[in-house]
Amino acid sequence: MKKKVFVFFPDGVGLRNFAFTDFKSIGEQHGFDITYWNNTVFSLKDHLGFNEVKIDNHQIHPLTPIYSRARKRAELNVSQDKFNDDVYPTYKFPFNYKGVKNTLKSLYTKLLIGLYSSEKGIEKIRQKINTLERQNPKYAYCKAQLQQHKPDLIFCTTQRATQSISALLAAKDLGIPTVAFVYSWDNVPKAMQVVETDYYCVWSDHMKREVLQYYPFVKAEQVFVTGTPQFEPHYDTSLKQSRADFFKQYNLDVNKKYICYSGDDETTSPLDQYYLEDLANTVRRLNAKGENLGIIYRKCPVDFTTRYDAVIHANKDIIEVLDPIWKPIGDQWNQVLPAKEDFKMLYNVCEHSEFVTNVCSSTVFDFVAHDKACIYYNYEQPQLKKGIRDIGQNYNYVHFRSMPSHQAAVFCTDKNDLDHLVKQILDGQLSNVAEGKRWYEIIVGTTPTKASENIWKALKIILNIR
Repeated sequence: MKKKVFVFFPDGVGLRNFAFTDFKSIGEQHGFDITYWNNTVFSLKDHLGFNEVKIDNHQIHPLTPIYSRARKRAELNVSQDKFNDDVYPTYKFPFNYKGVKNTLKSLYTKLLIGLYSSEKGIEKIRQKINTLERQNPKYAYCKAQLQQHKPDLIFCTTQRATQSISALLAAKDLGIPTVAFVYSWDNVPKAMQVVETDYYCVWSDHMKREVLQYYPFVKAEQVFVTGTPQFEPHYDTSLKQSRADFFKQYNLDVNKKYICYSGDDETTSPLDQYYLEDLANTVRRLNAKGENLGIIYRKCPVDFTTRYDAVIHANKDIIEVLDPIWKPIGDQWNQVLPAKEDFKMLYNVCEHSEFVTNVCSSTVFDFVAHDKACIYYNYEQPQLKKGIRDIGQNYNYVHFRSMPSHQAAVFCTDKNDLDHLVKQILDGQLSNVAEGKRWYEIIVGTTPTKASENIWKALKIILNIR
């Protein structure tokens, strides 16, 4: 009899990896009966024809966000002390003191942080969150769904969503094995592990070491190194368009060479538009010397600001806007969901651009998969002033310490160097691709095309399927 797996979407961030790739069909080839346990407003049945059980109760206990924020801050405090490293406070977002309600929440959170900033304290906070979520009506609601459908295993597509806590507790209390996928390359050091599950799937040996380092209650045998489906589409050559077809579809000039500018979210790079402007000025100067260059601007999918508009308008002869094919279905960042068509667009942007430039984005890996270089901007803008977050701290984050060397990306540390760096890459005199591939293997793992396959094999081991 086939084992029934619930693929659990607590929010929309996992759709790209686990609904729009071949993840489901590979699982079916392995003999699994797959149902999507869907806490999002995106209907997998209506759009993709997948079996789904909808979770219509989206409640969390009113105190859970406060305790979760305290837990994160307490974990960062413990990491700072444990590793004697001042990088961890830079992961903290400021408290909100606007209005009486926010002030009271912030003060209570600070009290909890003061009381529980130890490993034993963190465990007490986690237990408190679990107690609160077991009292939450969603717990009984999800438990009833599980009792009705009787899955053999729950695979949670992200470890970082508070919406998943009550559902996973219900599963654990019913004796159903739970597995969480660690969603992003920077999540572990940032104290983003909201849920506790029986097992974890991680991208690489590097990420497994991180999980065991930061979460001593997790044992090595609970962690499976599988890779991530995130990069699998880059190896699907059926997505590839000819240069002529791609340029025609997006009204690009076939005579130009295009550099991709990959936009960032406002938190990571609040002055991001000025780096786009710097690249446009570089392109203009190089074109005056005989080059024929353009820029493909691909924004961050969850950035809905107008901050780039003036730069794009002033350089409309140079910059072509190719927005990611993502669709907002709510007003939160995790309710902006990708369309399957975006795989094809991203594949061909990587394939037909000369290289990519951005501020500290993981697009370095998307492009290195296509043997293309990446320039990271690492200088501050003159518009930087008090109250605006500088970008330099991004490169001090723990996940950037995974670089095998400083040559894993091309760092532009001075605006005046940008022309020369761009020209060198175009002329084949400078590239980070060889070292970037070493970094890619450290972060993504050694089998980037086999992640979906590896996850299903891990689930077989957990369920003792031969």
